[in-house]
Amino acid sequence: MVVLTITGFRWVSVLFTLCALCVQTASWAQPTDFPNRPITIVVPFPPGGTADMLPRLVAEKLPELLGQPVVVTNRPGAAGMLGAEFVSRASPDGYTLLVVPPHFFISDLLYKISFEPTKFMPVSILASYPNVLLGSNKLPAQDIAQLLTFARSNPKPLNIASAGSGTSQHLTAELLKEMAKVDMMHVPYKGSSPAMNDLIAGHVDLMFDNLIAATPYIQSGKLRLLAVGSSSRSKLFPNTPAIHEVLPGFESVTWMGVVAPPGTPAAVVEKLSQAISAAMKTPKIRKQIEDLQAEPLGSTSTAMADTIRKDGLRWSQLIRSAKITVD
Repeated sequence: MVVLTITGFRWVSVLFTLCALCVQTASWAQPTDFPNRPITIVVPFPPGGTADMLPRLVAEKLPELLGQPVVVTNRPGAAGMLGAEFVSRASPDGYTLLVVPPHFFISDLLYKISFEPTKFMPVSILASYPNVLLGSNKLPAQDIAQLLTFARSNPKPLNIASAGSGTSQHLTAELLKEMAKVDMMHVPYKGSSPAMNDLIAGHVDLMFDNLIAATPYIQSGKLRLLAVGSSSRSKLFPNTPAIHEVLPGFESVTWMGVVAPPGTPAAVVEKLSQAISAAMKTPKIRKQIEDLQAEPLGSTSTAMADTIRKDGLRWSQLIRSAKITVD
């Protein structure tokens, strides 16, 4: 099992920052009429992926709860950094929000960016779901055990795609390589959809993604589900092993959440968090998300901050130990 520890001033600073995300000073202005105009949720990835689907489901309910229109817009590029930079410059008033996965908060370890990810204000985690290992039908492997045997005996490294360098897909691939002691060639794409298309076409061998996006292709026979990254098997695919069954200690469960620009007042963050939580509790949205093989959450901002801290420690350690860089 990989032991994840980390030292250094950077994470001391992060811990203080995350505390500040949850406790704002009383001197800040607390707007009482929020919201009084439309809210925009920025998805920093291309349309069609999980990061796009989840906020759009929630956004259907939010106008009823907040009394204002909620618009979801895509600003893809640089593994989500272009959209994040845009929101980092937005007014900290709650009217411009950002959809983020876990790796967003350690992106400054990989990219030269003009903002500090950990200074964004956690609002709520929408849903969580395991990363799953998908294979091309051209691969001579039916599950994770057969795959590792083939990878270790094959003189040519297998190609493993991702939605971009530094994404949770990429980091999970590096975790697999490190724990299984196999060599694989990482092939980054600009989003999950183009990577998935090339996997289906057989241009790449493997890819980590989630069942939200992959289930239709698995059920139609276009892709092969080799393993799941959660600690237990999928209820939808109970015959598919979890990776930890052959690599004890392996786990990769990701999530998609919403953050506000740095400096957004606590009262605004709390109102947004409560609205998202209420939306996630509605039977219709819960069923839609559960049907996508994800767990609806609608967490508090405090719970999200705690999750950010734990995931940040875990993935930053992997980046250092595996010497992951972005070309």
